[in-house]
Amino acid sequence: MRTETLNAAYLAVPDGTGPFPGLVVIHEAFGLNDNIKDVCRRLAGEGFVALGVDLFAGRNRAVCMARMMVGTMTGNLDHYGVPALRTALSDLARRADVDADRLGAVGFCLGGSVVLTWGCTEQRLHAIAPFYGLAPRPREAVRRLCPVVGSWPGHDFTTKAAAILETELSAAGVPHDLKVYPSARHSFFNDQLANYDPEAATDAWQRVLAFFDEHVRHRAEPPEPET
Repeated sequence: MRTETLNAAYLAVPDGTGPFPGLVVIHEAFGLNDNIKDVCRRLAGEGFVALGVDLFAGRNRAVCMARMMVGTMTGNLDHYGVPALRTALSDLARRADVDADRLGAVGFCLGGSVVLTWGCTEQRLHAIAPFYGLAPRPREAVRRLCPVVGSWPGHDFTTKAAAILETELSAAGVPHDLKVYPSARHSFFNDQLANYDPEAATDAWQRVLAFFDEHVRHRAEPPEPET
């Protein structure tokens, strides 16, 4: 595995020549910290080029968070943070070791909310994995999402998003795997925090990998048009 610290980003690349499927990894409110970098390395160990993006780089973190959360709550699908992710995905897709036809994204808390909003308008994403993210507004936008594998704790301000997404994605026929972990708490996937829940985190990780294997790594190619 090879890692690089880039401008406002962290990159982890699997061993081998590729091209590999690529994933954008979006941080919690803590920014691009050691936990997110570790997630990138774990994904690279599974055969994905993982790009951890720092949405706070060179900016005031509190102001950035406020703009993104207000955008999420008011239904702005192009709110602060989404343009930066589009640019990051373009940078990732241009790499020689990345297959631009096999792309996805993972987000945690703030990043989970942003990845859901971004996924409503980003056709290059083939699957997303939000952890404890809020459901996008307007609700009908949810039906435009790519396949979603989502994970939430049982008692949290984000928990109700799971039911909202279940209703909208089922109505639209969008493939999804959504799960609430009743005994888990917010940030249960972060093994550097007191709320870390190893049982929920392990199960969520296995679900994400299985879903990305199907919808990103081995995604079905569209049929050739009849002549």
